[in-house]
Amino acid sequence: MPLIVFDPEIMSGEPVFGGTRVPVKTLTDYLEGGETIDAFLDDFPSVTRAQVTEFLERARELLIAAAR
Repeated sequence: MPLIVFDPEIMSGEPVFGGTRVPVKTLTDYLEGGETIDAFLDDFPSVTRAQVTEFLERARELLIAAAR
């Protein structure tokens, strides 16, 4: 299953975690607001810790690559 899905039939094409209807932006909003990953996972149990970890690892890699 893909980590992130862009499908016009799901949440009007907003990027969501694969297999869910949870927008990726929701995770970043939680973290920006000072919430923990555990709080996010408690509120959105359809998203797995592995998905969150993989997303954050990929985001870090992209940011580091862009800074070079």
